[in-house]
Amino acid sequence: MTRKRLTRRVVLKGVGVVGCSVAASPLLTNMTLAAMPGDARLVVIILRGAMDGLDVVQPRGDADFARSRPGLAGRAHDLDGFFALHEGLGDLMPLWKAGELGFVHAVSTPYRDKRSHFDGQDLLEAGTTMDALGRVRDGWLNRLLQAMPGTGAFAIGRENLKVLSGPAPVSNWAPNTRLALNGEAQKLLEAVYHDDPLFADSALEAMDLAAVMADDAAGGGDETSMMLQDMMRARGGRSEKALAAFAADRLRRDTRIAAFSINGWDTHRSQAQGLKRVLGRLSEAILTLKLGLGDVWGKTTVLAMTEFGRTVRENGTGGTDHGTASAVIAAGGALRGGKVYGRWPGLAEADLYDRRDLLPTGDVRAVAAWAMADMFGLDRGLLEGKVFPGLDMGDRLKLIL
Repeated sequence: MTRKRLTRRVVLKGVGVVGCSVAASPLLTNMTLAAMPGDARLVVIILRGAMDGLDVVQPRGDADFARSRPGLAGRAHDLDGFFALHEGLGDLMPLWKAGELGFVHAVSTPYRDKRSHFDGQDLLEAGTTMDALGRVRDGWLNRLLQAMPGTGAFAIGRENLKVLSGPAPVSNWAPNTRLALNGEAQKLLEAVYHDDPLFADSALEAMDLAAVMADDAAGGGDETSMMLQDMMRARGGRSEKALAAFAADRLRRDTRIAAFSINGWDTHRSQAQGLKRVLGRLSEAILTLKLGLGDVWGKTTVLAMTEFGRTVRENGTGGTDHGTASAVIAAGGALRGGKVYGRWPGLAEADLYDRRDLLPTGDVRAVAAWAMADMFGLDRGLLEGKVFPGLDMGDRLKLIL
């Protein structure tokens, strides 16, 4: 085996993740794991489909809220006399009381007006300004890895997380894929891809991962088998719970950042039922993280964010349409919780964005940037110039203890 391939195998073994990837094909990820210096942990959960922040963290102290949504005013848990928490997150109220749950309201990316899920998610994960939409190919987590020595990332699964795309090297693994090559087939594959700049490294990585897995299996490696079982369960019905349990296991080791997504937030109709269900899945994921992390929970921050919010007024089918500002859900033992952060803009028609949406008074990128600044000691200039180009972080959020 060449020195290059031996080095790759040592690195893969070192981060404690082995398995088998697809050679010479784009791998789409549903979980990203990154190792970094330090002891803080960050979990990013992308809520795909445009979460209605107004229904999740309800401004019941604003008289225009009930007038705008006469059919959506269900049960909720009081937070601070003004805001109330949707009953779908009711199981998280003990975290709120313990200061381990908080929210940042009326925030958005710089995305405006087009209200496309694809573009909105693209900008959320790219972490750029509106004028860079469609032109920036790397994600903000990849740019963070590029700027910090001693980091490494691993992507698992088949759902694309653009947040990890970019020049920083990322190893890939698809848990439902097997690569079995005899000696002659491996030599043929190496010859075919030898001079191909796009596929050569992918082919080598896939064969190395397969060899590592075979070595572990021959030696009775229980860790590989357990990881396979965990990730295959994550592809079943209660995937968020399995993903959260797997992330917690890795975060107790060398992993410092984990990212995955939860779908199902596009509530154009029957929002009362649909939102409660998906909030239950998010609640279960957060509680699974807390349970699995144990004493590491005290060093952890979870940030759940979405591409944009929804209209202030409900529509004729018991739902809401694509809007602008939403809310960030934050949890963790490292959090200064028990508070709804952000400047509330009001819901009077004159206070709305385009006279229809919650007006953004903060940037969702700044929430992530201040969390990373406080957790990992990152320089503001690095965050505003490299990780989130074009961002003005504003005043310190003080979300982290």
